[in-house]
Amino acid sequence: MTTEPPPGSGQQPPDDDPFKKHPPPGGPETPGPGSPYDTPGGAPPPPQGGDPYGGGGGPYGGGGGPYGGAPGSADPLAGMPPLADSARRTLARIIDMILVGIVVWLLTWPFGVSEYNVNGDNVNVGNSFGQSAVAAVLFIAYDTVLISRTGQTLGKKWLRMRVANLDNGATPSVQTSLARAAVLWLPFAFCCACLWTAIAGGWSFFDRPYKQGLHDKAAKTVVVSTG
Repeated sequence: MTTEPPPGSGQQPPDDDPFKKHPPPGGPETPGPGSPYDTPGGAPPPPQGGDPYGGGGGPYGGGGGPYGGAPGSADPLAGMPPLADSARRTLARIIDMILVGIVVWLLTWPFGVSEYNVNGDNVNVGNSFGQSAVAAVLFIAYDTVLISRTGQTLGKKWLRMRVANLDNGATPSVQTSLARAAVLWLPFAFCCACLWTAIAGGWSFFDRPYKQGLHDKAAKTVVVSTG
């Protein structure tokens, strides 16, 4: 029996993500020294010449495989791509917010839904919730669709970085991307949207060793550099 799809079926093999780390030949994928969830030194190093990630410089350069880092090293980042700079991540997020914000304004302006509606001494904040809810839905959809397809929003693509699963480097699934986006953007429909976004995203400036925002921690993802 084989799990390969029949020729001409149009289906792709399940593990066709070019960024995903692959198991050593001759056995199923199991946690090993290259897994960021492993306890350093908790597993024996691979046998001589048995580097499952290949030798030489890969797309990220450095180390002994395409994801950088020396396989079997005690470094918690071994086997992972270089992590993206937090300042560059912030700039990419600002770009995404501007792009989606323009769409939100275009969708809500014809209906008179604005952030604040001032009439004399009365300030109507009811419309604020309407626009914020639209913003939250669009931001979540934007992040979920693009991250689950390529790991990149437009801002991340232009600044050469991508989102990856922490455990294997693969592009996040729809479920993972949705969870990540919801943690980051759902507060837009309630309160303190800008403050929460700053806290969740800014967490990466202080987090070690993976530079994760709070949304990354919830989804078990990291943001890595692609160039």
